[in-house]
Amino acid sequence: MWGRRRCGPGPSGRGAEELRARRREREAALRKARRQEQLVSKRLLREDTAAEEGGQDGAEVTPDPLSEDEVLELLRGVQKGSEDRRRSLSRLRWALQNKETQQKFVRLDGSIRMLIGLFTSSLADMQMEAARCLHELSHSSDPAVAEACLPVTSYLLTYLSGHSVEFTELCLYTLGNLVVESEAMRKQLLPQGIIPVLASCIQSPHEAVLEGLGYVLSQLLQAKEAPTEIIPHTASAALLSLGALPALTSLLLDLASAIPQDAPEGLELLVCPVLRCLSNLLAEETGCEVQIQDERLLIALFLILQHFLQQHPFIVQECLWLLNNLTADKPFFCSALLSLDLLPALMQLLPCSQMASVLVLTVLCNIAVKGPAYCQQLHQQPALPLLLPALALPDPEAVGQCLELLHLLFRHWPEAAADFVRQGGRWALEQHQSTPELQERAQALLAMVGQSLGASTFSPCDATLSAFS
Repeated sequence: MWGRRRCGPGPSGRGAEELRARRREREAALRKARRQEQLVSKRLLREDTAAEEGGQDGAEVTPDPLSEDEVLELLRGVQKGSEDRRRSLSRLRWALQNKETQQKFVRLDGSIRMLIGLFTSSLADMQMEAARCLHELSHSSDPAVAEACLPVTSYLLTYLSGHSVEFTELCLYTLGNLVVESEAMRKQLLPQGIIPVLASCIQSPHEAVLEGLGYVLSQLLQAKEAPTEIIPHTASAALLSLGALPALTSLLLDLASAIPQDAPEGLELLVCPVLRCLSNLLAEETGCEVQIQDERLLIALFLILQHFLQQHPFIVQECLWLLNNLTADKPFFCSALLSLDLLPALMQLLPCSQMASVLVLTVLCNIAVKGPAYCQQLHQQPALPLLLPALALPDPEAVGQCLELLHLLFRHWPEAAADFVRQGGRWALEQHQSTPELQERAQALLAMVGQSLGASTFSPCDATLSAFS
């Protein structure tokens, strides 16, 4: 269960307080264990009601399934307009935590229309309780339940500019749950304008809304059709025109500045989607023409890397993807990375994981491809002693990227080749002459090394260039 902040009065008495304390402890442990999984799974917001209507020992209790007649009775109670109307709706919300009851409910004619009617009513308490019912349905793994919720999408989008933070937050997480479950839901939401509406939420000063926004965006961006339908040129342009890029940058700077003092639990769940959204907006294929030139963004990235490296290593990959997109075709951030002396910190990430190794080396290639001045700085930093261990990595893709980097260095700054040999680099290259996917590039680099030393026993330079073409 995805825990939430409590808003409003709860059960009284010492027993209830102890019950909530035990539940918070248990939920904290669950969140810690499932954080990475939750980045791609559904989330559930529930109030800390008294043991969820019946669990007196603090354990999570799932209600027994209701019969169809019992569901009908609840619906009639909700529709009567009596004093017990809200109580019936609350009981319905509790009952909808059961999968079988959910299925029976959506099969009843008019059930979703009834919820939508209450969800759009002028009675705030009824509106909130109906929203909670819809949220319970959105958490279902049954495609039929998600399909039944299709009529509610336009109202959810409308209420993202709602009257309360709690209500807006609930709508965001309901949307996030629905888009991950149903492709039909995503295809309906896109023409309804979900991207511009979400972009407007970036202006919110409330952390709860921003966290919910990050969840919805991360769910959308993980959909299989995301590259072609969710973040194509037009959607990216809409986000950019509404100031998404500077807003996300500012948010990331604020998050990073808060880390050294007292990082709140669960901060990585907000940081990760913000990193991912920035990366997608900056990706070359989005046609993004907006430029960010702020060295603080690099400092923020490395503060985030330093803080989350041990407990949440998945953040490393997100940071490196963003760093790759910042340095690709953008000399400003390449120069800043070197002038801020961040290269040693970057190189320390090489052994973190296979993907981290490839991305670190890709970022270095982004720098080296800019030409002699950049390669000279890489040589002076110095980068070569740190690259020798990279050639011994077990992953051929990482080694191949390292060979590409060496080729750029030797081509633009030949002095680096001579130093590389003096540090034992020739032997490191020779180890890959028998690896099928690497041998051609290794032999080409050996040729470049030989030429830099004035040797005549190696292949011509043309063969060297063709190996990397």
